[in-house]
Order: sequence, then structure tokens, then C-alpha cells
Amino acid sequence: QVQLVESGGGSVQAGGSLRLSCAASGYTTSTGSMGWFRQAPGKEREMVATTDKYGTSIYADSVKGRFTISKDNAKNTLYLQMNSLKPEDTAMYICAAAKPGRLFFSGAPVFGYWGQGTQVTVSS
Repeated sequence: QVQLVESGGGSVQAGGSLRLSCAASGYTTSTGSMGWFRQAPGKEREMVATTDKYGTSIYADSVKGRFTISKDNAKNTLYLQMNSLKPEDTAMYICAAAKPGRLFFSGAPVFGYWGQGTQVTVSS
């Protein structure tokens, strides 16, 4: 059914850049919200960035100004451009997509589809 496959992770030095990709199949990226989450060992999963079907994006304070989320709907692919990477950015980065018609009472999307993740390691 729906598959989200991340790529682009790797090991970089602090201050470096990486571009993550999330290829979606069985899902149309233009129709709903998508986002990037990350989880490091011993830490809770946290939202990194999300974007809705209108192009409105939200970022975690820790990455604001350094990361940019975008979509190429023609390619059905979500991206995360990460610049000025810091060691604390080290984590498994996971792509997510919202289920159509599903919302929390607040209006926030319900992310029901998840990828397997791509590892990002930043050394000092």
C-alpha cells in the first residue's frame, strides 16, 4: 500500500550539509501534510519539520534557520535540506505522511504512514 522510503543520510562533520529524500508510493504528496521526525538513542521522537498541502511549513526551534522542508509533487518526493549541522542533530530521521481526512481536534494532521528512517551522524 503506502510506502515511504528515505535516503540521503550519512556521516558528516559539524557545519556540513545533507539533503534527505522521502520517496512516496501509494500516496500523493500533494494531497496532505508530510513531515520529518527524528529519534536519537535514549531520546523521545521529536518533530523536525512539517509541511501541509498548501506549502505552509513548521519547524522545531532547534532546527529553525538551518533546515528547510520541501516537496516535489511531480516526483512524489519530500525533502529535508539540512545545513550547518551540529552533533546534536545526530539521529534517525523518519519521514511521515498524514492520513487523508484525519485530524486532531486542534486541526493538526494525524501522521499515519511512516518510513523506516535514514541515519544522520554529525561529528564534532
